[in-house]
Amino acid sequence: MEDQNLKITSGYILICLLWGSTWLAIRIGLDSLTPVLAAGFRFLAAGIFIFTMMKIKNVSLQTDSLSVKLYFVMGFLSFVIPFGLVYWAEQFIASGLTSVLFAVFPFLVILFSRLAIPTETIGVYKIIGTVLGFTGIFAIFSDDLSFNISQDFWAMLAVVISATMQAGIAVTMKKFGGHLNPLSMNLIPVLIAGIVMIPLGFIFEDTARVVIDGKAVFSVLYLAFFGTLLTFTTYYWLLKRINVVILALSSFITPIVAVILGWLVLDESLSLRDLAGTGLVLIGILFANFKGLLNYYSQRRDRLA
Repeated sequence: MEDQNLKITSGYILICLLWGSTWLAIRIGLDSLTPVLAAGFRFLAAGIFIFTMMKIKNVSLQTDSLSVKLYFVMGFLSFVIPFGLVYWAEQFIASGLTSVLFAVFPFLVILFSRLAIPTETIGVYKIIGTVLGFTGIFAIFSDDLSFNISQDFWAMLAVVISATMQAGIAVTMKKFGGHLNPLSMNLIPVLIAGIVMIPLGFIFEDTARVVIDGKAVFSVLYLAFFGTLLTFTTYYWLLKRINVVILALSSFITPIVAVILGWLVLDESLSLRDLAGTGLVLIGILFANFKGLLNYYSQRRDRLA
């Protein structure tokens, strides 16, 4: 039990750190690549990494009818359309506004969980924790919240639709994907994303500005291995073992990691408001886990007694 809790905690921290670092890697890659093309190369490379890992670990691709349906649902509703919408939207609105809009994700997970998985416990602590976390994200990115609703409406809507799709997929996989190996779960969806997005990038983007240089190669390989293979495999491993709302709250931590990395690597400013917002997010995470922590320490005390 202790080992399992340690693995879960380590996995949670890992996806927060790695997904937080992907924002910096994406920014580096976009100096050389167009957005949709960069995402397509990332997912195609990730598919190769995942296939190689499956061969090393002797993991077979699950091909029952339910698994195949889930692969295609994930491919389009978790990768192609949501990532395409966010990449498109960030051409028109600031990344801070994108972060705040996407922060509706945990609220939507709560709603969909309530509708689809009645046995999944929500409770007042998770709701309070989610509200505190959202408030923290709002505080961190409050300077980037200026927008013109008539000009930016469709871009803002695209981000919200992306978050809605991701929330729906998270709950769907929690309910129906428990039989899937985390590696098998990812292979076909990321290959679909790569195969679909690369042609779309060549057709609709200005590929004349594409440069295959060190930045492009680093970004694609880092995002493929660390930002897709490790993160999504760990994410789906965690999805089988912890409450889906708790897992969704990791989306509040990744923007904080991105802000800190921007300060460390790109010499971006880090204000007291950023620190206060970070504090609110962390308090929110603790609140959401409060009941679970109480039960854990109560059981541990009973074992030691």
